[in-house]
Amino acid sequence: MTDIPREHPRYESLMTREKIVEGIGIGITSKQGLVAQGRGEAFDYLIGERTTESAAFAERAAVAHILLAENPIISVNGNTAALVPESMVTLADVTGATLEVNLFHRSDARVHRIIEHLKSHGAGRVLGGSAEKRLDLSHDRAIVDEEGIFSADVVLVPLEDGDRCQKLVEMGKVVISIDLNPLSRTSLNASVSIIDNVTRALQNMTQFARDMKHDSRESLQEVINSYDNRKFIPDALYAIQERLKHQAEERGVQWI
Repeated sequence: MTDIPREHPRYESLMTREKIVEGIGIGITSKQGLVAQGRGEAFDYLIGERTTESAAFAERAAVAHILLAENPIISVNGNTAALVPESMVTLADVTGATLEVNLFHRSDARVHRIIEHLKSHGAGRVLGGSAEKRLDLSHDRAIVDEEGIFSADVVLVPLEDGDRCQKLVEMGKVVISIDLNPLSRTSLNASVSIIDNVTRALQNMTQFARDMKHDSRESLQEVINSYDNRKFIPDALYAIQERLKHQAEERGVQWI
């Protein structure tokens, strides 16, 4: 990994890119993942590289869903395996969720490399290696584990995954997305749309889970009932607008 000085103003962003590159090198991330990462970085810059108040509210509602679920699944792709393996393993441990590898650019070898990568970061059981159930999709994300995503009641899908997200919602599942693009198909179709960087979101959710795991079912349900996903896309767009307006005014540019 490239030696990037911590005082570099883009240190966190550059380190994230390096993790994706490293993931390609060890065979867990696809080259296309670099493009997806760059797209996410652009939106993160627009929201100020921070967790907004509405995103934190969505993260808390997401945790309530996972804690109340009978069979919650955390879906893992190549980018998340490279970027946040420890965070996914920790969130699964704290909430009792199960990890499942699900890939668009799928090969059995890559699935098993990701499973071993997650286990090297402390994961126990990881599904996806023997997945054979098929969703009604025309690509390899259709291949899911019968004990995992196929039968789950709540599925966390970090990063963009629009058509699978829509299909899982149609199957009656609660789908939690983590996607920095508020207008992606994933964000627009999810049951709970978290507009935040996956590195921040998973850490926030883990802390919420530790705080909430002993709450009553009634209390968790109240958190869910107080959340309305339809208002969070406009909130995210407003945050982007205000960030751009502020940046323009700071530089003496007239904002129309």
